[in-house]
Amino acid sequence: MRATIMRFLLILLMALPLYAQDNGPARADWLHYGGTQLSWRYSALDQINTTNVRNLLPAWIFQTGDYAENLHSTPIVVDGVMYLISARAQVNALDAATGRVIWQYRYPTPRPGIPGSHSDFIQNRGVAVGDGKVFFGTKDNFVVALDQKSGREVWKVSVDDPKQCGCNITAAPLVVKDKVIIGGNGGDQAHRGYLTAFYAKTGRLAWRWYVVPGPGEKGNETWKGDSWRFGGGSPWLTGSFDADLNLVYWGTGNAAADFYDGDRVAPGTNKTRDVNLYTASVVALDADTGKLRWYYQEVPDDVWDFDSSYEVLLMDRQIRGQTRKILVHMNKSGLTFVLDRATGQYLGSFNVPEVFNWISGVTDDGKLAGRYEPELGETRSFCPSAAGAKSWNSMAYSPRTGFIYTPTNEICTDVTPNDNKPEEGRFFMNGAFPMKLPPNRTAYSHVDAWDPATGKRIWSMPYKFVLLSSMLATAGDLVFTGDPEGNFFALDARTGNKLWSFQTGAGHRGSAISYSVNGRQYVAATSGWHQTLVGGAAAGLFPNENFRLGSTLVVFALPEGTK
Repeated sequence: MRATIMRFLLILLMALPLYAQDNGPARADWLHYGGTQLSWRYSALDQINTTNVRNLLPAWIFQTGDYAENLHSTPIVVDGVMYLISARAQVNALDAATGRVIWQYRYPTPRPGIPGSHSDFIQNRGVAVGDGKVFFGTKDNFVVALDQKSGREVWKVSVDDPKQCGCNITAAPLVVKDKVIIGGNGGDQAHRGYLTAFYAKTGRLAWRWYVVPGPGEKGNETWKGDSWRFGGGSPWLTGSFDADLNLVYWGTGNAAADFYDGDRVAPGTNKTRDVNLYTASVVALDADTGKLRWYYQEVPDDVWDFDSSYEVLLMDRQIRGQTRKILVHMNKSGLTFVLDRATGQYLGSFNVPEVFNWISGVTDDGKLAGRYEPELGETRSFCPSAAGAKSWNSMAYSPRTGFIYTPTNEICTDVTPNDNKPEEGRFFMNGAFPMKLPPNRTAYSHVDAWDPATGKRIWSMPYKFVLLSSMLATAGDLVFTGDPEGNFFALDARTGNKLWSFQTGAGHRGSAISYSVNGRQYVAATSGWHQTLVGGAAAGLFPNENFRLGSTLVVFALPEGTK
């Protein structure tokens, strides 16, 4: 009996660190798209810090070969091996200390006629690693599993017919226990968005949750007529996971069509709550079953293309004197919500952009006030733009400072809506939306530090270009990001002062990470701009600047022997 108890205790002690390693910042690896399943984009490594970052130098460089595309990917590092996917779905396993290629796998080019296969959408934001496999999504809407050691294809499953749904996958999957969970593009297509979970071992379907409820399901009544069939809402980025609550959290996309709601919202609808559920929301789903546990709709009747698909940061913080399990979520408008992640209760919000006119503010109970909407037959100017005060690039959170770090772009849009009728799977934005400068000044951006518990901005660093690269925070009290000209730079996490910069040769659109191999800390920056829908439009606001294309990974470290 005693031996049995001792074996149980040993197993328990061995198992306890697994969650800490997977969801805490203690490991030398970068295990998930957001660093951990909590999505902080934070590394607990501090060998590189504010006193020595000026000495940072390139350690190795890797060219993906997809020069004309981009590099939106977040590398994953597990046990000294880096897994990096290119825009055209070449998966590279690299020695994380040297860049030596261990194996490569290139997914076949999708057959002609696949929606979204044109250059605007040739991108892939990353892989996931778990169960001895490397998982990724494809342009023709498959999820593929490769053997982690050899790169051999283990299984491949179709998520949906892209010719029918108009959708494809650019997001990195999220591995949760024995499942791999993934959303897809298609929020601007006439189609119902969904999240899908597959068993990691076999690729067999585990569950599917539809963002837009069908007839007989709660929430379907918030859609006019049969508009639910074309409702959009695709969750097109990567979610988060709380193992204690067994909940996965995801942001959902905008309702379709984007700028005209006459077909999906009944006249006289109260737009303060629950319109076109569950679009433009944060949702919590049971990780085992996919059942909806709670939701919070941030933008009821989203007629601005202000998706809520972005990253969901999970943390425990003091809120009004009480420690709460909270989540912090910024949608495309820059409006940032703080919710109780166990219940979905609204705890507060703050607005990050300096220039905005789509609402006048948010009420004490979290409702949007003073809505200013597109009008059929008119052209109206809106700030921020449909490209977002923040694009899909992630913010970061440092538990050392307690701050979140956000890139924010000050650009506006002229919206001219139309009332085209939906056709299954077809592009369905219903409007023109050219970007423009904000009133009485040039377009600009800023990196900010915010205390999410109070909604107070701690510091702000203005920047002359748009910033479309993710933030990385480290225990060395540093924040890293990059700009469209190719400058990769480090800021002091407590003050915002710029401490170091390096020209990588191509604009930054992806996400930097930090990891350690054999006691040496590295910072890896994905460098690769492309004139996509957002990147090209943003570049057009700076006609005299050179936003260079490319697809390169540049990995930095301190010189050997540096203390």
